[in-house]
Amino acid sequence: MPLLMIIRVAFRALVRNKMRAMLTMLGIIIGVSAVIAMVSIGQGAQASVQAQIQSIGTNLLFVSAGAQNVGGVRSGTGDTGTNTLTVEDLDAIKREVPSVSMVTPAVNARSQLVSGNMNWNTSVQGVSEQYPEVRKWTVQNGSFFTDADVRTAARVIVVGQTIADNLFPGSDPVGQTLRVANLPFTVVGVMARKGQDQQGRDQDDIAFSPYTTVQKKVLGSPRLQIGYASAISQDATYTAQQQITDLLRQRHKLTASEPDDFSVRNMTDIAEAANATNNTMTILLACIASVSLLVGGIGIMNIMLVSVTERTREIGIRMAIGARSSAVRSQFLIESIVLSLTGGFVGIVLGIIVSVAIPKLLGWPTLISSLAIIGSVIFSAAVGIFFGYYPARKAAALDPIEALRYE
Repeated sequence: MPLLMIIRVAFRALVRNKMRAMLTMLGIIIGVSAVIAMVSIGQGAQASVQAQIQSIGTNLLFVSAGAQNVGGVRSGTGDTGTNTLTVEDLDAIKREVPSVSMVTPAVNARSQLVSGNMNWNTSVQGVSEQYPEVRKWTVQNGSFFTDADVRTAARVIVVGQTIADNLFPGSDPVGQTLRVANLPFTVVGVMARKGQDQQGRDQDDIAFSPYTTVQKKVLGSPRLQIGYASAISQDATYTAQQQITDLLRQRHKLTASEPDDFSVRNMTDIAEAANATNNTMTILLACIASVSLLVGGIGIMNIMLVSVTERTREIGIRMAIGARSSAVRSQFLIESIVLSLTGGFVGIVLGIIVSVAIPKLLGWPTLISSLAIIGSVIFSAAVGIFFGYYPARKAAALDPIEALRYE
């Protein structure tokens, strides 16, 4: 019997039992849609984390003060009490580490900002003029302060969008004056909006001023908390990390047996750790959703066995008038594949709809994966072949005489 005829007979048999065919496909539909939706959630979470890391800068390294052991007491990263990180250290990194392109010191202070009858408590971070380039953060309005402002410890400030909205509602902050620690500062710029970070903290609730100004006029201390270093490329971050470590150990005169009195962290490590976590979660979600595909496949095999039993006499008649066992086997196998593929295609449409609806209903980011869609189609066909083979083989093995006697 020609293949086209076998396919036509298989479709005709399925159409005779529409409700049973739809219920049989339901397991595959749910399984495929669940796999696509779960993978989309995992991919969306991964893309969101990557976007946040990219906004910080994948070439970025954090050089922190602290991690010094004094009398058995080990200070933590960022502890300025030991004064283990200096501006001279960061200048040396910029001069002597070839894999680093830019460096900026950073000191943090918490202060009440006042403008007219408005006030706002926020973090004032002292940095250098290279900070926007190092952190890949642009100025939306006005400009960032200059190297001359850093050298002269000028009282200038650049505010985030949250501060601009709260202290200068409905007006342009650039050129206006606000008070920091009871000292007047001139607003020279407003940073572009960044939104929340992974921990839900508002990245726009911050102000920037020359680090020399914050050290001398806000904190009254020359100590540094952290330095930001930008490697020449993402691939060079590990080289830069090692070179910075070697240089600072040499400058701090540490012996081979002494631990580092500083810390160098690599954003690439953080990015790779986040990727590994998200990949694991995506695979786990896909595996859980795939269980329903397995259940759907068992459902197809069960229904096809029932179909073989119901159509035993029909099979006997077909074989008695000359149908070969291979044609009978192909018919039932094609019926199984059609059920699984049809369910797979419907599941793909449903999975895409669910993936699109999730961000609107729950606010979770999703990213529809073409690989998950292609994999679902292949898996659906494999389910049809795997679970349909046994019923098809059983039908082909029937004895025509016994089949004709079947009631």
